Amino acid sequence: MKIKEIRSMDGKDLSKKLSELRLDLMKEKANVKRGRAIKNPGRIRVLRKDIARILTIKREKSEVKK
Repeated sequence: MKIKEIRSMDGKDLSKKLSELRLDLMKEKANVKRGRAIKNPGRIRVLRKDIARILTIKREKSEVKK
């Protein structure tokens, strides 16, 4: 996801997307732990970065409201 896409989302959308990404990350990590070969090993890294981006934007928006 791009930063512009994340910034255009409202609070509910950010929370929803964050939970979806965390669930996907958990599933990918579970597959690795089970020893299954995953199709795209770089996806874990992308998911982690997207989660960090969303958390950063949420924090920025909460600081602006204060």
